[in-house]
Amino acid sequence: MAKLYFRYGAMGCGKTMQLLQVAFNYEERGHRVCVIKPKTDTKDGTKLLTRIGPERETDFCFDRETDLYKEVLKNYSDVHCVLVDEAQFLTPKQADELMMITIKLNIPVMAYGLRLNFRQKDGGFEGATRLLQIAHNIEEIKTICDCGHKATLNCRFLDDKLVTDGPDILIDDGKTKIEYRALCPACYLKHLETKNVHRH
Repeated sequence: MAKLYFRYGAMGCGKTMQLLQVAFNYEERGHRVCVIKPKTDTKDGTKLLTRIGPERETDFCFDRETDLYKEVLKNYSDVHCVLVDEAQFLTPKQADELMMITIKLNIPVMAYGLRLNFRQKDGGFEGATRLLQIAHNIEEIKTICDCGHKATLNCRFLDDKLVTDGPDILIDDGKTKIEYRALCPACYLKHLETKNVHRH
C-alpha cells in the first residue's frame, strides 16, 4: 500500500532540495511525478527554487479551496508519486486528501514542510500539525544553527531584530529587511535575554 510521508525541518535544512532529488530519482527511472506547492508561497511564482541552484516548475499550485484528491484523480492519476513543497500551508482537510490519494489511488505522497511557525507557542501550522497526526512516516531533516548546534526553531527577524508575534505570512513592503533564520533553543533564548527583539 502507498504511504503518506511528512519530512519536516527548520528553515534552510534542504527540504526543497530533497524533494527535487526524489523527483529526479523517479524520472531517471522513467516514472512520472506530480510536484505541487501552495499559492501562499509566492516568492518564486510557480517554480520551486533551492538556495544552491536547482529549480523546477510545479505541475500545479493550489489554494486553500483546492481539493487535492480530486485534482490528482482528474489529471495525475497515472503518476508514481505526488511531491508537496511548503506542506505547512495545507489545510487539515487537504492533508486528509493527501491520505486519500495514498489509500484510493495507491500513489505515495511525500510532503515537505516546516513543523513550527516563528511564534513557537501557538501550535504551529495547521497543515503540519495534521500531517504529524496522520502520516504513515515522519522524518526530521536536520540543519544547524550559526553556533553549530542542531537548529529546531524557525525565527523571523525584522531589521536584524527577532520577532515573536505577527501573521504567518508577511508581505515585503520594501522598507523593512525581512529574514528567516533557523536557531537552536539556546541562541533563541540569547536573543530574548539580550532584548534583541522587534517591538510592534
